[in-house]
Amino acid sequence: MTNAQRTRIERSLGEAPLRFAAWSVNPWRRHSLQLVVLLSGFGVGTTLGTVGGALSVMDPVGAFVVVALLEVGVRLRPGLRREGRRLPLQLLDMARVGVLYGLLLEGFKLL
Repeated sequence: MTNAQRTRIERSLGEAPLRFAAWSVNPWRRHSLQLVVLLSGFGVGTTLGTVGGALSVMDPVGAFVVVALLEVGVRLRPGLRREGRRLPLQLLDMARVGVLYGLLLEGFKLL
């Protein structure tokens, strides 16, 4: 088995996490990225609630999928915390909060 030559794209993709970490050192960039992820999660949560309510056929299955995805997010937290990776942990939390807030808002619309 021979060692393959490291191509330019392979080096570029390998350095991407380091460049992203260096880019996100600026607090304004970090907070804007968190806000984008929060609002994207809110959009996903609102969409899930709207589509699930409009179809009204897959309510239990849709609820199971959402709860399973949120639980996977909870299970990923300790691994990210142990590794000391703060930005992915914060982005995961923002996505979870956004999805949950979108679902709660859709639920309150039905009252």
